[in-house]
This record gives sequence, structure tokens and C-alpha cells, in this order.
Amino acid sequence: MHATRRRSLAVTAATALAAPLLLGASPHHGHTPRDPAKDAAKLSRQLVEKASAKDAHRHLRAFQAIADASGGHRAAGSPGHEASAAYVHKLLRKAGYEVGYQSFDFVYTETLAEKLSVVSPTPRDVPVKAMTYTKSTEEGGVRAALAAVPDDGTPGCEASDYASGNFTGKIALIKRGACSFAEKQAAAAEAGAVAAVIYNNTEGVLSGTLGDAASGRIPTGGLVQEEGEKLVADLTKGEVTVSLEIRELQEERTTRNVVAETRGGNAAKTVMLGAHLDSVTDGPGINDNASGSAGLLEVALELARTHRTPANKIRFAWWSAEESGLLGSEAYVAKLSGAQRDRIALYLNFDMIASPNGAQFVFDGDDSDGVGEGPGPEGSAQLERDITAFLDAQGKPHTGTDFTGRSDYGPFIEVGIPSGGTDTGAEGIKTADEAGVFGGTAGVAYDPCYHAACDDLKNIDMAHFETNIDVIAHAVGTYAYDLRSLTRPVPAAATAAERAGDPGVREGHAHGVTR
Repeated sequence: MHATRRRSLAVTAATALAAPLLLGASPHHGHTPRDPAKDAAKLSRQLVEKASAKDAHRHLRAFQAIADASGGHRAAGSPGHEASAAYVHKLLRKAGYEVGYQSFDFVYTETLAEKLSVVSPTPRDVPVKAMTYTKSTEEGGVRAALAAVPDDGTPGCEASDYASGNFTGKIALIKRGACSFAEKQAAAAEAGAVAAVIYNNTEGVLSGTLGDAASGRIPTGGLVQEEGEKLVADLTKGEVTVSLEIRELQEERTTRNVVAETRGGNAAKTVMLGAHLDSVTDGPGINDNASGSAGLLEVALELARTHRTPANKIRFAWWSAEESGLLGSEAYVAKLSGAQRDRIALYLNFDMIASPNGAQFVFDGDDSDGVGEGPGPEGSAQLERDITAFLDAQGKPHTGTDFTGRSDYGPFIEVGIPSGGTDTGAEGIKTADEAGVFGGTAGVAYDPCYHAACDDLKNIDMAHFETNIDVIAHAVGTYAYDLRSLTRPVPAAATAAERAGDPGVREGHAHGVTR
């Protein structure tokens, strides 16, 4: 879904060095190319040839080493993220970019406990994931009877959903869907429930957020679909008593985005690309999202090595606190005036670009797949077309993924900036059709180590990594000189052909999942 959360972010002023980046530098036209298409094609070829997964892997190794020295993760507000940001900043500054930080305050979260056990009638442990911004139980947890909310199409979304049973002092068992997790747990709290567990309505781990700390009413966790349905079936046979311990550290901290741009180029036609740099606290986050961060960094360094001044300004961003709900990109966009937004010609996002069981997803900017949310802002269809045309020319299969707004392109969509990008999948399950097209194993998550400690250097598919670095390189090289494709219509026949050849649309990556 499109990002709909609105929160009051205490965004601090950027450093003096960062100010011209955030406010937008004065236009610097430099040399006006006689043939933009020729210059674009030349730079694109050069960057695609020079930027490689092998070279970018050195950045992955650096991020892994940082995590190893920082408690095993690089989460926003932690020493691991600060060291990651400093690493990126140092390399970009040395390469000659105007580079700086944008600081903002946020609520840091870290899971302290997430345990669910059936006490009776048949004891067993049930894997559970604490929702971000959940209320915490007391240490040791709470023991109570389980009560299932009826699946009426909008399960747990309204007060009437709780009228059929007594939820006072019980733990509500709710199916995902129709409204946000925050709304479900709030309704359960109003009905007297002491906690809530929400089970998935599709395959895969349910790792969600309540949106912000103020929304948390009762301890809330997520279950996989199979476990939720099993508990529902158990309740049809009689009372089920469970023990639930959900505890989360929450505290105010400050973190920083890294933003860098070319010293030359027309600022009125700024080309922007981004990736989030933070991990979750459960692991080093090498695929999620050191992969996108490293790919972006490698292309930026190769662009600097060409010593060419692009016709259009190129701006790169490494976002913080994405895992807390897109907070870094939201902070950035919130600081832009209308005039500053108008200078950004496009935004491309790269998040989880090397999933070990992945598929090649391209964001469905024109909604030609007809799945989920509608199209992106005007120009998004053209960005999708340009990426898929490049992949076609490289002989690389691809498929669409819904423009949900659940990664860092979401805030850009909300203010009407054409957006797009790629990923290779997260906790979603690969279909048989996708396995036939992209290889890998059907029935297994695109990234089995999503938000887990095993998301380390061994969790990278180098072929996917190479393909998506090439996508980044081609986009930077092309749009550095030529933006005319953004106004070129997407023929209806082309979108129909895409639909006919689509091996299956999947939700590739869904950070900040609120429903």
C-alpha cells in the first residue's frame, strides 16, 4: 500500500556541509551536449562496464565487519549504523562529491523478548515476531486464554468484530488483512484484550509495525499463517491457554542520512537515487540492505572516476531508519519546499538487490499488472519501461511488483515525484512459475534470512547483485544526460505485452509493513 502514516518528526538541521544538498544547489549548466542521447549512451555503457558486483562486494565486506564489531547489527541509532554512514561519507568525499549528513530524531526500538507457548491443552512453542512499537509485557510474560476474532472479511478492524465473544483478560487471535495492525490491536484493547497475536493471510513471516510508538496499546506479535490457522482450529475443540512474552526497548535517539551530489550538472533537473543503509537489530543486514547501499556506492564512485560533468545533477542518498518505518526518507522529503521538490526529476530506489532465492522485480509504475495499489506519479511508467527495456536488452527476465509505497520511494510518491526501482524479494514465497523463469526453489522465501542473523555475506546472490548494479549504472549514465524518455508515452500495446509475458506478480519487498 502507499505509505499513509503521518508522524511528527523532530528533524534537526543538517550540518553546514549538508545544507546545500538538502536545499538544492544553484543550477550549474556547464557544457550543453549537442546530442544528449549519444552522451547518455556513452556514459551508460562506461558505467555498466566498470561497475561490478565483484568490486561492490568490498563494501559488503566492510559493512559485515562493522556489524561484527557493533553487536551484530547496523540498526539506525546504533554504533553500527554510525560507522556505516561514516564509511560511505568518507569514500564519497574522497571521490569529490558534495556530501553531508541530515540528522533527525526517532524512537529506536530493539526486541528484548518474543516468546509464545501453548500451555494447555497440549503444550508447544509457537514462533512469534514482536511488532515494532508494540507495548511490552512484564518480564516473564502474560498467561491467558486465547480468543479468536471471527474472519468476516475485515477481521479485528471494528468493535463489532469482538461482540461475539468475551475478550476481557484474554489474548486476541486476529487474521491479517483489511486494516492496519495498529487498528487491530487498538480494537482488541478496547474489547478488553491484554495482548494480540496477528497471523498472516499469506505464506511467509509476518514482521510488521504499529506505525509509531504512540499507537501501541497492548503487546502485539505476528505469526505465520500455518501457526495461526492451527490455533484457530485448536480453539474449535475447546479452551486454549497460552503464555506470551513480548518486550521491546524504545528510546529517543538521533540518526543520520548520508546525501551526496555531483558538483556540476543542472540542479533544476536533479536525478536522485537511494537505498537504505540501516539493518534491523536481529542481524547485519547484508542483503537487506547493504546490497542496495553497496551497489549505489559503487556506481557513484565509478561515476566520479570518469571525471565527467553530467548535464543533470546526480544526487545519491543512503537513508537511515527505514526499518523503523521509512523515517529517513520521510525526514528528507518533509524538509523540501515545493520548489525543491520540483527540481527532482525522478527518484529510483534499490532495496534487497541480491536475494539468494530471488526474482528480478521492477516496480509497476503504470499499474499495468493490475495488482494492489494504483500507478505511481506521472513519469513512473516511463521509469519502469526504461528499466525493463534495459533488462530485455541484457537478456535478463523480470516481472512486476506492486507499487505499495513500503520502501523509501513511498515518501517521494506522496509528493508526486516520478519513482521506480528494483528488488529481488524478501519474505515472500517463490512460486513454481517464478522458479521456472528465474531459477531457485519454489515454495521457499526469496530471502530465507530476511530480518535474521543469517543475513550475512553468505546470503548474497552475486548474479542478482550484478544485474541490479547494471540497472543502477545504466540509469545514472542515461539520466545524467537525457531525461526525454520521461515524457515519452508508454504505448498500450507494450503494457499489454508485459502483462501477457509476466511470470507472476509478487510483493517483492515490504518494509514498514503496517497491515
